[in-house]
Amino acid sequence: MKLALGTVQFGLNYGVANQQGQVSQDEAKAILEHAWSSGMDTLDTAIAYGDSEQRLGDIGIKNWRVVSKLPAVPVQSGDISHWVTSSVTESLQRLKVTRLYGLLLHQPQQLMGRDGDELYRALQQLKDDGLIQKIGVSIYDPAELDLLSSRYQLDIVQAPFNIMDRRLIESGWLARLTRQNTELHVRSVFLQGLLLLKTNARPEKFNRWQTLWKRWDTWLAERNLHPLEVCLAYALSFPEIGRVIVGVDSSKQLIEILGASTAVSAEWPHDLWTDDIDLLNPSHWP
Repeated sequence: MKLALGTVQFGLNYGVANQQGQVSQDEAKAILEHAWSSGMDTLDTAIAYGDSEQRLGDIGIKNWRVVSKLPAVPVQSGDISHWVTSSVTESLQRLKVTRLYGLLLHQPQQLMGRDGDELYRALQQLKDDGLIQKIGVSIYDPAELDLLSSRYQLDIVQAPFNIMDRRLIESGWLARLTRQNTELHVRSVFLQGLLLLKTNARPEKFNRWQTLWKRWDTWLAERNLHPLEVCLAYALSFPEIGRVIVGVDSSKQLIEILGASTAVSAEWPHDLWTDDIDLLNPSHWP
C-alpha cells in the first residue's frame, strides 16, 4: 500500500478546503483503525502539528511506521545535539513508541548553515542509537536538494507533488533520488484540496490562475473523470515514489480516497502544470 496517512488535521485546523476543522479524538481513532485494516502502515506527523503526536500516542500506534519532523533548531539552543536528542525523546514519549521509522527536518536549509554538520551528526547519532531508522528532509522545492545532496546522505525526502506540480520530474530529481537509493514520500497531491474543488467553490484569492483552473475543469469534464481519482492515479503511477501522503478530515473521506485509489489512467494532460511558486507553495498564499 503506497498510501500513507497524514495527521496534521489531528492536531490543527488545516487545509484551504477543510470544512470540518480539527479532527475529534474519536474520529481520529476511527480513521486510524480503518486505515490500518485497509493496508496502510505509515503515518506522517510532526512536532509542529499541534497535539497530533500526543493524540496519536493516546490512540496507540505501536505497529505503525511513524515519520515525524523536527522544527527549526532555536538560535539560542546552545548544544544542538542535546536539543535534537531531547526533542526526539519527547516525541517518542508523546507517540508512545520506542523508535521512529523516519525523522525529517522541517527546515532543511539549516543543514547548509554554520551548524549544519553538527545538526547532521546529531541526527546520525540517533540513527546509530536505534531511536530512528531513517533520517531526511521535508522540502518545498526540489532546488533545495541541489546543495543538500552534495553534502549529506539522505535516507528519505518528502516533497510536494501533484498533477500540476511536476517540479520533481522537470528538475530530474525524481530519477536522481531513485539512483541515490533515497526513499521518496510525496505530499500535497490534492494541493490542499484546491484540485478537488468545483470552479465556484475555489476561494477568490486563487482567481489569478483562472486560466489554469479552466483547462483543468474542462479536461476532466471532457473525459468524465473525477478529480480525486485522477490526482491519486497520477501520483501512484510513479514507481519512484515510495509513499503518497493523504490527509483526511473524517473516516468517510478516507473511505472515498481508498476507493478512488484503485482507478487507473494512462493518459495525462501534458500542458496542465505550472512552476508558479505562488500557487504551488501554500506559504506564499495570501
